[in-house]
Amino acid sequence: MSFNFDTQIDRRGTGCIKWDRREPFGGKEVLPFWIADMDFPSPPGVTEALRNRITHPIYGYTILQDSLLQVVMEWGKNRHRWRTEQKWLLAAPGVVPSISMAILALTEPGDGIIIQPPVYPFFAKCITSNNRQIVENPLKKVNDRYVLDFNDLEKKITPRTKMLILCSPHNPVGRVWTKGELSRLSEICLCHGIMIISDEIHCDLVFSGHKHIPLASLDLASAQNTITLIAPSKTFNLAGTATSFVIISDQVKRERFVKIRDALAVGFGNLFGFIAAEAAYREGEVWLDSLLPYLESNADYLVEYMKKNIPGVTIIKPEGTYLGWLDFQEVIADSGKLQSVLVDQAKVGLSKGVDFGTGGAGCARINFACPRLLLEEGLNRIKNAIIQQSI
Repeated sequence: MSFNFDTQIDRRGTGCIKWDRREPFGGKEVLPFWIADMDFPSPPGVTEALRNRITHPIYGYTILQDSLLQVVMEWGKNRHRWRTEQKWLLAAPGVVPSISMAILALTEPGDGIIIQPPVYPFFAKCITSNNRQIVENPLKKVNDRYVLDFNDLEKKITPRTKMLILCSPHNPVGRVWTKGELSRLSEICLCHGIMIISDEIHCDLVFSGHKHIPLASLDLASAQNTITLIAPSKTFNLAGTATSFVIISDQVKRERFVKIRDALAVGFGNLFGFIAAEAAYREGEVWLDSLLPYLESNADYLVEYMKKNIPGVTIIKPEGTYLGWLDFQEVIADSGKLQSVLVDQAKVGLSKGVDFGTGGAGCARINFACPRLLLEEGLNRIKNAIIQQSI
């Protein structure tokens, strides 16, 4: 079966945040490359499964079927060599709500929680919204590669530091952490009694030469100390179905998480989300294996375009995800001016780098999960706006 990812599909007027919501850009019409969903159709098997279910006209409360949990476990075993048990798996309405639930279940107000910026902005929001303290352990750039700064990490730990939220693969810099990096991180956290929340929502979007390793698959101690968050939303473009999974092998942590989830009454599940997830994991692998080379070719195109046309704007090719981290500091150092140039002059909507915390000033995140012609148009707009700045 072949898939054409070059086809442009008009998403306007569908209630789509990416294309219909203009508030982040002052209400202006922009070409959107911001929020992290793809401008590609989901796997055909998903559409077929949803269509079949819709023919039954009653859409009441649903249950989490064993068949869905089994296919999630099979996916993890076959794709990532991680064997899990069904009792470890919990359903949740999303990765971000799951982060907040884990914080509420396993830490106390005032506790310190480590994040590694520049990183997905909702990590910080989940911490501060739940009255915990952010502890920053910024990524370090070494030889044009972002790495974890273990020396800084150990310096930041205090008796009140209770949790670390890991982004694996990393959003926005696109790192796919190696086994050595994950092992060292786990070792430090175990030594200091720090639990790890591992956001692995991008785990299936990894490019050639790299391999995603679930942190909890390293060894028994790491598994017992980790809560892993996954979802079909990034892999299969199903973010609107509000379905994710939480994997907790430690029984005490699992029971505490369930207690919070049930207290918040968010464990009922989404009828169409469950159907879409099961169909995606069961029938979507061929589609995904066709998508990944297309995404990587877009990543290569993005990197080469910048080198050739806007050399002052730098980007390290991502090892995974469909997100590129653009550094504009050589050409536009001021973040406010950068946003104005991108929105008002280039007419493109990128995610503001400052929202990702330390290391984000003068940067922007671009989502390249779109047909190549759309990406080319957006990059041409950026190039022309930058040229105008230099005149």
